[in-house]
Amino acid sequence: MEQPINILERYWNFTKFRPEQEAIINAVIAGEDTFVLLPTGGGKSLCFQIPALVKEGICIVISPLIALMKDQVSQLQDKGIKAMAITSGISYHQLDTLLDNCIYGNYKFLYLSPERLQQELVQDRIKQMNVNLIAVDEAHCISQWGSDFRPAYKNITLLRQLQPSINVVALTASAKPKVVNDILKELDFIQPKIFKQSFSRPNLAYMVFHEHDKYYRLETILKKHKAPSIVYVRNRKLTLEVSKFLKTKKISATFYHGGLSNPEKEANMNAWINNQKQVIVATNAFGMGIDKPDVKTVIHINLPESIESYFQEAGRVGRNGEKAFAVILKNNSDEVLVKNQFLNVLPTVDFVKQVYRKLCNYFQISYGEGEYQTFDFNFNIFCKTYDFGSILCYNALLLLDRNSIITLSKQFKNKVTVQFIISNSALFHYLETHQESGIIVKSILRLYGGIFDHTTKVDLGKISEKASVTESKLISTLQQLEKDAIITLNLAKTDAQVTFIEPREDEKTINRIATIIEQQNKLKQYQVKAMLDYVDNDSVCKSMQLLAYFGETDIKPCGICSVCIHSKKPEKLKDIKTIRNQVIELLENGNQSSRDMILQLNCSETELKAVLKLLLEHDIISITPTNTYKLSHL
Repeated sequence: MEQPINILERYWNFTKFRPEQEAIINAVIAGEDTFVLLPTGGGKSLCFQIPALVKEGICIVISPLIALMKDQVSQLQDKGIKAMAITSGISYHQLDTLLDNCIYGNYKFLYLSPERLQQELVQDRIKQMNVNLIAVDEAHCISQWGSDFRPAYKNITLLRQLQPSINVVALTASAKPKVVNDILKELDFIQPKIFKQSFSRPNLAYMVFHEHDKYYRLETILKKHKAPSIVYVRNRKLTLEVSKFLKTKKISATFYHGGLSNPEKEANMNAWINNQKQVIVATNAFGMGIDKPDVKTVIHINLPESIESYFQEAGRVGRNGEKAFAVILKNNSDEVLVKNQFLNVLPTVDFVKQVYRKLCNYFQISYGEGEYQTFDFNFNIFCKTYDFGSILCYNALLLLDRNSIITLSKQFKNKVTVQFIISNSALFHYLETHQESGIIVKSILRLYGGIFDHTTKVDLGKISEKASVTESKLISTLQQLEKDAIITLNLAKTDAQVTFIEPREDEKTINRIATIIEQQNKLKQYQVKAMLDYVDNDSVCKSMQLLAYFGETDIKPCGICSVCIHSKKPEKLKDIKTIRNQVIELLENGNQSSRDMILQLNCSETELKAVLKLLLEHDIISITPTNTYKLSHL
């Protein structure tokens, strides 16, 4: 049996394990049921990947996150390790072939969603596989008290029946004590090895600042710490708005959100990872699987939905062990905004019933039918047809998806594919008599190499921009090229697909999950309240508040958070007379705001405020109607 450290060096180029990793790996190799609680950045995936590579056979990995599954499979394949993910949208015949490959094709990893375990074909093939380990990622999903509860996770115990002699490793980055107990119980662990790393990050300063002008504070922080930073915002529009603002302030920035094309995501992310951009402004879609050790600041302009998600996002900072900052900028409107964003859009049981019934009617599914039928789905048209608010309706569909009533495959992007089916010379002969198509055809050829050889996914926006034509003109030209047998064209007309997992039973279908919906809504309300309590509590150390939330008891003030710094005895102010003279000298050259002065003077805001107050009291300076300061005698 090869030593774990040798595999670590060969495939990951590391010469030593992180804290706890080696002990966890050894327990898993020894066949122990193992529970792993490592905060974000602790290296959880290696805790099952290395044992699986040490042993003969295949490791089955259960994960609810398709994007994370694909990302891990891609990383393993890049290292020359055979891995596959079976996600939605695969036909029965494809599924049959892929599972056969797992039995006979020397694959080391099979990534599955928990919903796949319900299929008899999957269960039958797993029985035949030489399974060496079962890994349950995001294990908190098995608990009703977990932040992303998925009833399908209860099916994981099926694997223990299919492969009774194989041990299980359960992994999570955030779980309160109640959730940990649930995981151990639901996965039927007997005398498990439990590894829980403290959530304490001694090098991380948690800061909460009340700001009337968040953008100004953002600018000052990023100019003070000119190092890699992440700025989290509420929506896609703000990623663009904030990154543009930073550029106007000479701070290099890019942006990232789920609506970008894959090439755009990759280009923007790489620019930041390779330090070509100081800042990446992102929605919470960013960060999964990112391990950039030198991130200096993570700044939230908007409040996260929960302590769990905040801790995960803040945890992407300071992984090199150097002092780093996790900052939340808040103001008086945040409480209303966070409630509107996360609480006022929680669908009630009755609303979920209504959406489900209309969805069945929309696709003309008869009572008792529809099981495993898949339909193309235009979400916006569905909402307009039944006058549903888009956010509330989308959340209802997500609930149906999470509870295995339907599977919603979210594309939300027109998928257009093109292939030229005539020779290069024949194409240019065609263009001689169809000159109006020339610029579009040439733009496509320059953007997409290999389009003569295989069907290629194209981006209409990029082509229309390069050819300087409207998208509608581009589409009509493509349709004409197809009609003239120049290209094959597939213009996707949908933004998603829906698969019905259960036969239609209307009220009965939703009644089975009613208590789950209500309990999850209560949990969301509790989480939002906990987040608001955290940002409003300026009397208890921020680090202590976070650690207590996750059930840690032996905790002490960190000494570096915004609360601890404020509670320290104020340092002796610099020589007031020196600062006073500097302020007067600045104002002799014209009116100045306090912001302008702080950028020019070598003093703190507290010191400057004290001096300005003194000068105002002695009528040496006065405030202008535009809130700047001027010398009173001028």
